[in-house]
Amino acid sequence: MELFKAIPLGGIFTGVLALVIGSQGSKGGQLAIFRAEIYQYDVWWSWPLFFAGVALAWGIMMLQR
Repeated sequence: MELFKAIPLGGIFTGVLALVIGSQGSKGGQLAIFRAEIYQYDVWWSWPLFFAGVALAWGIMMLQR
């Protein structure tokens, strides 16, 4: 159950961190941050950062049990 709660938190973490790193012109090395244009908006995203954020949120939630 905690894993499903951790997915939106990992998405928020990824969105904020990828926006900060990607908007400065960096790809983030192993994070592989890329820019996707959705309608008229630029969205920065990174799948490795998303999985790390979900794992981090899930771990914190598991520690709070």
